[in-house]
Amino acid sequence: MGDLTSPGPLPAEHVHHLAEHARQRHERTLRRAQQTLTELADTGQPVTVATLATQAGVSRSWIYTQPELRERIQHEQHRQVRTDAVRGTVTRASDDSLRQRLTLAHERISRLRAENQQLRDALALAHGQLRAARLNSEG
Repeated sequence: MGDLTSPGPLPAEHVHHLAEHARQRHERTLRRAQQTLTELADTGQPVTVATLATQAGVSRSWIYTQPELRERIQHEQHRQVRTDAVRGTVTRASDDSLRQRLTLAHERISRLRAENQQLRDALALAHGQLRAARLNSEG
């Protein structure tokens, strides 16, 4: 019968290669997740752990073990909230601005109507005075 005991510790060279391979795989996965996060943010898609995990092909639990990714996710979520708030503010400001401009336009129209009426009255008076002057000179 064969010996079923463990063959003993791995040689240091093998341990080094395994560790290097694991490090490289981690770096590739991290780069892929970071690139996916950038793409989500650039396209305006919601940035969540679940979305990132699905899009990058990694587990959510792995993302939670990556402080740098979690910070970027939080940063993008806050940025999206601020962007949405600014859009709402810009829309409200635009609506308020348009209302103000409309009110000012109505006020100006009212002033111009009053001025036009004064000018019509003054013109009618001038015509009346001119007619009276002609009649006095003829008569």
